[in-house]
Amino acid sequence: MKIIISASILSADFGRLNEEITAIEPYVDSIHVDIMDGHFVPNMTFGPPVLEKLKCGRPFDLHLMIEHPENYLADFARALSKAHGKRSDCYITVHQETCPHLHRVIQQIKKLGCKAAVALNPATPLYTIEPMLSELDMVLLMTVNPGFGGQDFIQGVLPKIQALRKKAPKLNIQVDGGINDKTAKMALKAGANILVVGSYLLKSRDKKKAIESLQSVGIIGY
Repeated sequence: MKIIISASILSADFGRLNEEITAIEPYVDSIHVDIMDGHFVPNMTFGPPVLEKLKCGRPFDLHLMIEHPENYLADFARALSKAHGKRSDCYITVHQETCPHLHRVIQQIKKLGCKAAVALNPATPLYTIEPMLSELDMVLLMTVNPGFGGQDFIQGVLPKIQALRKKAPKLNIQVDGGINDKTAKMALKAGANILVVGSYLLKSRDKKKAIESLQSVGIIGY
């Protein structure tokens, strides 16, 4: 499967978001946007009014770390249309932990014309989403506890990546948290094919070189 790089802007300067996006856009496949509400995770970012002002030719990969995401999906989908122009290219990811009626939320995302994905925290087992795998465009396996950038990669998630790849050979499997040239190699070998890269890229002086260091490990098969 193709290795995809999704650049997280969580570590970006929020006062210069479009400038930061412009600087990394040529080197990545998509832009990963973390939406945090201060309830599900101990941090806050922004909502649809800011998202719609972002401009990028690459698709957006929207990660909703919020409670009751079903109440806000339509607003975020409209914001994606304004920011990117084609919401069908964009993912909306919700957390299993916040969706007691997960199937309903997945269908809601699809009806809004976006790609549907579900995220699992490191301690959440795979069986909680197994009945939904055929409905999903992607699964995001968190390799840190969500809420902050710059955390260390949790290697205990690697067996979960392997197990998911065995269950769903053709599914897009994304990993997010602590990704650098060393941990990317481990994640890809375990079976992931989409890498969310934040601090490693945004804080690099040579962003092109940082991306090339990740792409160089993409030859690993599984």
